[in-house]
Amino acid sequence: MTSQYNSSREIVFVLHGLNLTQTNRHIYLVFTLILYLFTIFLNLALVVTIFLKEMLRTPMYLFLCNLCFNGIIGASAFYPKILHDILFDSHVITYSGCMTQIFFIFLYVHCEFTNLTVMAYDRYVAICKPLHYHSIMTIRKVWRLILLTWFLSWMECIIGCVLLVRLPLCGVDIDKLYCSNWVVVKLSCVDTSLNNLYGLILTFLNFSQAIIILISYVNIVKASLRSQAGMRKFMQTCLPHMITLANCSISVFFDSMYAHYGSNNSLLALRNIMAVEFLVLPPLVNPIIYGMNLNQIRKTVKTFFKRRVVALS
Repeated sequence: MTSQYNSSREIVFVLHGLNLTQTNRHIYLVFTLILYLFTIFLNLALVVTIFLKEMLRTPMYLFLCNLCFNGIIGASAFYPKILHDILFDSHVITYSGCMTQIFFIFLYVHCEFTNLTVMAYDRYVAICKPLHYHSIMTIRKVWRLILLTWFLSWMECIIGCVLLVRLPLCGVDIDKLYCSNWVVVKLSCVDTSLNNLYGLILTFLNFSQAIIILISYVNIVKASLRSQAGMRKFMQTCLPHMITLANCSISVFFDSMYAHYGSNNSLLALRNIMAVEFLVLPPLVNPIIYGMNLNQIRKTVKTFFKRRVVALS
């Protein structure tokens, strides 16, 4: 018979997924720490570069800055806890800690999709309506879109977490490296139809955003083929965006499918990769692919480091 946990006391969840020996623990710790610091450095470098250079405060770069800031949130929602677990051989997390992690991972995912949708709209106007771009994408409108991105993402997360915390739980074992919404929902003792319905609504919203992005890019590709300049602009700004969208969409989709239908008896390594890929790769890859493809950022970073080298020599 399953016992219901008393919500009046602090519940401690047990995380399953880490299977480290004493020998490889330090290797994983060093590698994970370097990966986290490198991810934060790359995203911060782009954010600071964009804000320090007035010529970079254009719609495209401001949306990119927002994407990198969101990447810092996503990485920071995952890495500190996993580093703590590796270092101290800890596999537990408090209820409040679990809800906090769920909230910020939730926020990161939804903000990523919404921001990518806004970026697709910006590229559509820039390439398909170049003569009207500056009149349509004013700085005031850009900041409104950025605020709208965060407002919608926060509202989606708040509603999701409110629906989650109302559920009484009959278990504390989480078959994952970190806390996620659906694995906690599955621990509930009561009917979760409302949570399932809200999950379907969010899935529909994300799918709708993906459709909007695809429609935008069909029109962008058509417009880009008409001129060499349009094709060059597409390769520099739109191709990285498409890579980011594909990476995030595929990894979130597979993680969601595994959370709903996956077997606990499947390979541990495969389960871990599926669970963390969208939290590790996009924050790491986004600043790299955009930094390599956008000439202004690449030139600004090169100039900055050259000045630092000269100053130190």
